[in-house]
Amino acid sequence: MQKNDPKIIRAWTFYDWANSVYPLVISSAVFPIFYESKTSFKENGVTIYDQISFLGLHFKNTEFYAYLVSLSYIVVALLAPVLSGIADYSGSKKKFLQVFCLIGGISSSLLYFFQPLKTSVGIPVQLGITILPLFFASIGYWGSIVYYNAYLPEIADPEHHDRISARGFAMGYFGGALLLILILVLTPRVLSYNAGFILVGIWWIGFAQLTFRRLPNTQRKHKKEGHIWKMGFLEFGKVLQDIRKRTALKRYLASYFMFNMAVQTVMIMATAFANKEVHGIKTEDLIISILLIQFLGIAGSFLFSRLSEKIGNIITLGIAIFIWILLCIGVYAWVYFPWQFYIAAAFVGLVMGGIQSTARSTYSKMLPETEDHASYFSFFDVSEKIGLAIGTFSFGFIEGMFNIRSSVLALIFFFTLGFLLLLRVGALKKE
Repeated sequence: MQKNDPKIIRAWTFYDWANSVYPLVISSAVFPIFYESKTSFKENGVTIYDQISFLGLHFKNTEFYAYLVSLSYIVVALLAPVLSGIADYSGSKKKFLQVFCLIGGISSSLLYFFQPLKTSVGIPVQLGITILPLFFASIGYWGSIVYYNAYLPEIADPEHHDRISARGFAMGYFGGALLLILILVLTPRVLSYNAGFILVGIWWIGFAQLTFRRLPNTQRKHKKEGHIWKMGFLEFGKVLQDIRKRTALKRYLASYFMFNMAVQTVMIMATAFANKEVHGIKTEDLIISILLIQFLGIAGSFLFSRLSEKIGNIITLGIAIFIWILLCIGVYAWVYFPWQFYIAAAFVGLVMGGIQSTARSTYSKMLPETEDHASYFSFFDVSEKIGLAIGTFSFGFIEGMFNIRSSVLALIFFFTLGFLLLLRVGALKKE
């Protein structure tokens, strides 16, 4: 594969454009609001009953949502290392990327049929199997990200990683916002509200074809020998042994595990928090806040990319994490009204794009010269997914025990620990 080819880089960043409609429409904006409206009872904008029943078990609606999404992350964390080993050994990263893209896109569209049984206050809302596409859509999205990220060190030299990673996230923020606006314009006048989920699948799979058309499979130099699953395990083991020898890489993964746990939990649970804790907030307020995050995320991606070129990736990440800590403290203590939520959303947008793009490019710069990029990024992904599972589970568990505002305290703890662990990484360099 030729490095620094503008056409290949453009094709790679276009997958961000394609798949980012999932985290925006399904994870953050439309589906959480749709889910909340279908699984709770409100009076004057205040939730008065939010109990649901699934397989005979009772939960708060957002508590169950957090548990279901957490389980999907665990599945991806278990699958990714071995499947990545197979992809590296067989030179078939693009095929795995395509398969997970199809799983995610089709599952997102199937959420059109989500229709829980809602009767009256005091009777838990019955959730059926129509909630399961949410589980598989999450697996499809996060599974594809492993192989997508693994292309970054293969398509460009390290000095370009910050800029290209930022461009990818900026494309994703803009593409996601564009589809969200399209859904808002088309519904409910032209389409039913949940028809927007079908558009997510069409957009994701459709635009991904532009990536698949130009992005090549990696050609392995060795001859393929033995059973592919066995060789996949061996490939995974080889990379694991190498990572154990790299002190800075291990320390960075530990830090990333903690701070990204909090970042992704914010993305998934922010709408649920606003619905329950921000007095008088309306659906249009939430949508405006989410669009604000998207467009400021574009600026944040490029801002932190330039900052990392000036002062280095590790210091830039430290600044971003510190801002997150202050932001979570502010949300916990002071955000009770829509105008306060708008201010918080603006800061979230700026720092969200910056920390995500910088975290990805930082890891890619730390990798050795290798053909096993998918396997190395599977560990990056496992850190992310296990962290996500713990983060969303903790958020839901604390809400179940106390309330959703108390769950923000867990995020402050995760960010603080991630910041302290990042201090141990040192200057960025390949070992």
